[in-house]
Amino acid sequence: MSPKPDTLGKMLGLRAFVGDWDLEKDIRHVDGTRASFQGTAVFQPAEGGLRYRETGALKLAGGVPMSASREYFWNSEGAVFFGDGRFFHEIPVGGGVARHDCPPDTYLVDYAFGAWPDWSATWTVTGPRKDYKMICRYRRAKRSKSA
Repeated sequence: MSPKPDTLGKMLGLRAFVGDWDLEKDIRHVDGTRASFQGTAVFQPAEGGLRYRETGALKLAGGVPMSASREYFWNSEGAVFFGDGRFFHEIPVGGGVARHDCPPDTYLVDYAFGAWPDWSATWTVTGPRKDYKMICRYRRAKRSKSA
């Protein structure tokens, strides 16, 4: 019997994320312009948690694709840190909304694990410098060792 979607996130541990994921991002700016990202996210075990690295092609509205990458560290308590070690936010147990303030802008992220192993993180970013929504969709890569 499969677990109910609302309890699945609570049962996920870091180990469930290890491996390669196909990653798509749809970025919608309040002014109507759009951007997209196609790439891969890789979670690798590291002391105290997981290293996260995403690489791919970012295509801004009207532009040509360019290489893009990001790195984070997810610790065993659910905290996410930037690649340089600064605290970013905490992932709520079972999914849900987390907040990161980067004055004068605010970042809200809604983690959804109910369709596991597919999952998403939807970012709503507001402030005088930024105003967009970014939907990040993760799907286990067929080539992943942990599929």
